[in-house]
Amino acid sequence: MDFVNHIPIVGLVFQLIGYLVDVLPTISPIILRAATPIALCALVGVLCERSGVVNIGIEGVMLATAFIGWVVGVAVVPMLGGAPTAIFGITPALLVGLAAALAGGMLISLLLAWLAISVRADQIISGTIINIGAFGLTGYLISLLSKSSPVGAGSFTPYHPPAELTGIPIVGWIFEMFLEQGPITMSVIVIVLVMQVLLFRSRWGLRTRAVGEHPKAAETVGISVIALRYRNVVLSGLLAGLAGASLTMEATNSFQDGMTAGKGFIGLAAMIVGRWTPIGAFGAALLFASSQAIGRSISFAPPHGELGDILKQVPPQFFDALPYLVTIIVLAGLIGRSIPPAADGKPYERESVS
Repeated sequence: MDFVNHIPIVGLVFQLIGYLVDVLPTISPIILRAATPIALCALVGVLCERSGVVNIGIEGVMLATAFIGWVVGVAVVPMLGGAPTAIFGITPALLVGLAAALAGGMLISLLLAWLAISVRADQIISGTIINIGAFGLTGYLISLLSKSSPVGAGSFTPYHPPAELTGIPIVGWIFEMFLEQGPITMSVIVIVLVMQVLLFRSRWGLRTRAVGEHPKAAETVGISVIALRYRNVVLSGLLAGLAGASLTMEATNSFQDGMTAGKGFIGLAAMIVGRWTPIGAFGAALLFASSQAIGRSISFAPPHGELGDILKQVPPQFFDALPYLVTIIVLAGLIGRSIPPAADGKPYERESVS
């Protein structure tokens, strides 16, 4: 088969496929880790838009909750202390910080719900305001806090599965991908499966989809459109808070200005690619995260042969931009094919009873 690698173009494709087959099992835990905030943001979008509310403010909510969780952890660690547990390195300060991030996500989402549902403001503008406010406020506050060099509350550590499990031929890397993770990353798989079942196999899911497709018809059969939209948007704040906490309490032990780096918007793209389904959105998040991980792998350890010689000439900035380029290309290919819920983004007003 070596002669195939020397065929123009075809040889490069075969070299790329061989490189991916060789490297993907090794970087699979990194892929899932990178996909976690994207997948959680995509699930936020699914929950909101299936209810008929466009949530452009996911990026801002995630950034704000990342800051809230981290700064609360900084504040309580001197009071609570406590040694990390053997599994996941859990401490009281980490749990308090995580709870604060979740609560913050719900409060900010409540503001978004009030603007979109009660005030009936333009949902795109409302979300954009939240994004701008979150970037500005967290950037200002972190510049003040950084002067005192605060000590963080630590971070959740990954679980290390037994070598007997990860060493199984062919499938061992799959166990390593899903188990060599912290608690937040592990929880994403459970959340995706639970949301998929609830959305398409439960009374709540049927009502949510009805409100997102035809709210007036849903109201006529006794479903409170306003209450259900409020409930779902506020609940989506839990997922956004979990996404923010994954950045400052699992992936790192610090907060950096603008550290979300567009992951909230990539999450919205994953939602569209996944056709507003939890499993589809998770698969799209893995696709986008894979492009990021593969780009970094090529930067540090390019393939051998002609393909490697070509990729060495590519500026490293290209690989940094690769996930965003993949997002644009995939979305461009889905224009007109991925159809949102019919009432998505349309404010609802109850008809007055005469």
